[in-house]
Amino acid sequence: MKLDKQELLRMLRTQGDNDTADEAERKLPDEVDTDRDGDALDALGLDRTQLMAKLAGGGFGGTIAP
Repeated sequence: MKLDKQELLRMLRTQGDNDTADEAERKLPDEVDTDRDGDALDALGLDRTQLMAKLAGGGFGGTIAP
């Protein structure tokens, strides 16, 4: 699943996880692919399954691409 890095950063900051958001901003590409970038997400402590669940629940504002 692909998602916009800015949406991911916004969600992390909304949850108060500014340190992870700052690190993600430095390390992730502008368009995050949960399959391609899975290792980078894992290194940040971000679980792909949880991210996808939050996306499905509207936690990212709905800017996703299949």
